[in-house]
Amino acid sequence: MTDLAKRDYYEVLGVGKDASADEIKKAYRKLAREYHPDVNKAADAEDKFKEMKEAYDVLSDDGKRDTYDRHGHVDPNQGFGGGGDFGGGGFGDIFDMFFGGGGGRRDPNAPQRGNDLQYTMTVEFKEAVFGKETEVTIPRTETCDTCVGSGAKPGTKPESCSVCRGTGQQEVVQNTPFGRMVNRRACTNCGGNGRIIKEKCGTCHGAGKVKRQRKLNVKIPAGVDEGAQIRLTGEGEGGLRGGPAGDLYIVIRVKAHDFFEREGDDIYCEVPLTFAQAALGDEIEIPTLSEKVKLKIPGGTQTGTYFRLKGKGVPRLRGYGQGDQHVKVTVVTPTKLTDEQRELLRQFSGGDSVSTQEEHHESIFDRMKKAFRGD
Repeated sequence: MTDLAKRDYYEVLGVGKDASADEIKKAYRKLAREYHPDVNKAADAEDKFKEMKEAYDVLSDDGKRDTYDRHGHVDPNQGFGGGGDFGGGGFGDIFDMFFGGGGGRRDPNAPQRGNDLQYTMTVEFKEAVFGKETEVTIPRTETCDTCVGSGAKPGTKPESCSVCRGTGQQEVVQNTPFGRMVNRRACTNCGGNGRIIKEKCGTCHGAGKVKRQRKLNVKIPAGVDEGAQIRLTGEGEGGLRGGPAGDLYIVIRVKAHDFFEREGDDIYCEVPLTFAQAALGDEIEIPTLSEKVKLKIPGGTQTGTYFRLKGKGVPRLRGYGQGDQHVKVTVVTPTKLTDEQRELLRQFSGGDSVSTQEEHHESIFDRMKKAFRGD
């Protein structure tokens, strides 16, 4: 069914319904940095982060976006498979509820796939750029080794329920003004399982599964970005009655960096220049993600000018090569001058007074020093 409580996905990301894929991606990245729980400590930051992540997952997928544009919010249990509010067999469920039929019955004793799990991992900025290998501990349910998932004591086996004859369902007949109706519900004797365990396994107590802490080695690929998911097949919860295990999805969150900012595979930073360097030109040293490089500043460079360092960005996650680093230069106005320097500047500027700025540019110097140290 449609969820009337949810906000419009376009409204969540702050884009129009005609927004391009690139505009949607940029809007998501901007909001992700703003509401990242590691940065934003507001009580509702994590909820907003999850809300925009859900919106981005739908609007960034052409198929899901098309379905959303036509039908709006769809019950997550039904998926985005088309068919509106009754997608995924919802109409059949309603038909069965009133008339007791219309489709095939699910065998309650058939093997059942285990649930998928999600684990959120926060990594440092440079760890996301260059990748890393780490170990995580995942709490999950696994198939009981003692009974091999049957739930019965070794040497015994479950018996078919005598009330529902193993179907797991009971049919209740009602006479109504509209005729005779059959309502199907879970069997009260076996709880819908279709079988009775008289002697339960001593390890899992009849559940067929046990809770364990499992350690896994996880490889974070170079170039991974905020919101990316790494899928580990078969590392979710154990299945029932011999069914396969679910999958584990590791969701990546990336900490912000003091000096570098990231847009896709490109890196952006801001470096200060003295008035003399900007006016006369100079060769300065620039910190990159992996090394220090020389950058030639031509004479007459204006504040706000960008220079590109080709191939000094982030390794491309699905391809060869790297993005670029874009360096924005900001001319720092001097704050402490000798009388002679002041007079020379007045002569140069035709007598105009020299304005000063300090705090912003001091912060630029501080961030740049950290970057040089590799922080």
